[in-house]
Amino acid sequence: MSSRNKIQRRLLSDAEIALLPRAGLLRRLAALLYDMFLVFAMWMCLGFILLFIFGLFADNTSELVDGQVRTHPVLLGLNFIMMVTSAAYFYLWFWRRTGQTLGMIAWRIKALRTDNNAIAWQQGLIRFMAAWPAFWLGGLGYLWLYVDSNHDAIHEKLSGTKTVLLPKDARPF
Repeated sequence: MSSRNKIQRRLLSDAEIALLPRAGLLRRLAALLYDMFLVFAMWMCLGFILLFIFGLFADNTSELVDGQVRTHPVLLGLNFIMMVTSAAYFYLWFWRRTGQTLGMIAWRIKALRTDNNAIAWQQGLIRFMAAWPAFWLGGLGYLWLYVDSNHDAIHEKLSGTKTVLLPKDARPF
């Protein structure tokens, strides 16, 4: 590989971060898709562990009723709590640590507070919880970035955060 084709990676200064444009909708959705592959894999592993532990203490985790398999309601509840908690922790850990999940690194976007600092735990939790209805209500919360003057989605407005597009030569962390 020739030296002119190599991209020299560099950290961004605070002044450069303040001038970065907001990320577009397609980049955000692509990063979300990448992250969902990781979250689904995490859910499968944690679900296996939960089912194994639950199986040690319960007589049966599922039963056949009228030709349909019915899972124990306690197991369903625990599984739902595990899924929401683990997904929240996945996003919060990455946002607090570097401002980027693995999908965000691939698509060169970064989540920051509006003052360009790292997202606080409270802000991250608000951002995570507000992003669910923003996505599942027909994506209206994400489409808000086309209406907003700063190009922020609803969950970003509620949490005091923003998602910026990094330049090609920026190091992820």
